[in-house]
Amino acid sequence: MKKVSVILADGFEEIEALTVVDLLRRAQIFVDTVSATEEYTVHGAHGINVQTEDLFDEVNFVESDMIVLPGGMPGTTHLNEHAGVRRVVKDFYEEGKYVAAICAAPTVLGNLGILKGKRITCYPTVENQIQGAVITRLPAQVDGNIITGRGAGTAIDFALKLIEVLAGPEKAKEIQDGILYE
Repeated sequence: MKKVSVILADGFEEIEALTVVDLLRRAQIFVDTVSATEEYTVHGAHGINVQTEDLFDEVNFVESDMIVLPGGMPGTTHLNEHAGVRRVVKDFYEEGKYVAAICAAPTVLGNLGILKGKRITCYPTVENQIQGAVITRLPAQVDGNIITGRGAGTAIDFALKLIEVLAGPEKAKEIQDGILYE
């Protein structure tokens, strides 16, 4: 069974995080919510608190096939400032494992220098912060082992793209049809 770690920091965008968790679990992909704080409860940007399964230091990321970074502010800033998150992102990228980020979170990848020459999408106001990438402005974009999403309004497209990458297009279509998403 595929395993995905969704890393949450205080100020994360709830739609982006929870849509991914919900749809991947519907696709029977194991999802571990991971707190990048010292607490299991992580505070969303819009006042929705989420109880995670694990704290960052409790997770053996070697067991995961993909990590997902939701956007939101100041969540993205907190992810970018977390040395462990940066290390795991860089390790996953270098090992050819999937790294997924949506909205402002692709800036974390950009700050690590792993988006140079990559086709990506992100929130419009952070496009100028990502140097060397080709910005497509699509709802979701895959380039090698990097998967990016544009923002909260494209969270379903992003989550379906993650399912397609991990479980195949048939499973993504099944979930799409199941939630009546056109």
